[in-house]
Amino acid sequence: MKKIFIGLTVILCVGATKSFSQTANLAKPAYAATPTATTAAAASISFKEKDNSHDFGTVPQGTPVSYVFNFTNTGKAPLVLSAVNASCGCTTPEWPKEPVAPGKSATIKATYNAANPGPFTKTITVVSNAATPTVLTIKGEVKPATPAQ
Repeated sequence: MKKIFIGLTVILCVGATKSFSQTANLAKPAYAATPTATTAAAASISFKEKDNSHDFGTVPQGTPVSYVFNFTNTGKAPLVLSAVNASCGCTTPEWPKEPVAPGKSATIKATYNAANPGPFTKTITVVSNAATPTVLTIKGEVKPATPAQ
């Protein structure tokens, strides 16, 4: 009886292990894409030279300022911007919600509210289906408003 019990236990363990192994293989793709193939077919975002940073200079307090960043999809696939996040609530980004076709250009507008006096440097992170996120920067100095007399 003991031999039968041990034999059944071994059979069940082997069967369970084989079943688990087959299930784990279902999660893996049947093919492996080469890095070169993936990179060649990917979207790519390119900003004009030094156009990923803008200095507003001196800005009067209480006057919102905006800058438009121009970019081009230099890849082979449509570029989809999934998120464009500002480093704080004082900066509002606007971006295209539709895919940007290969070779086509579009814009990202960043508006800074200039409510607080002093120097500022803010970043806008662009998350897309390109290889890496892109960071845009706006900076300047807000001069205090002069009181009305």
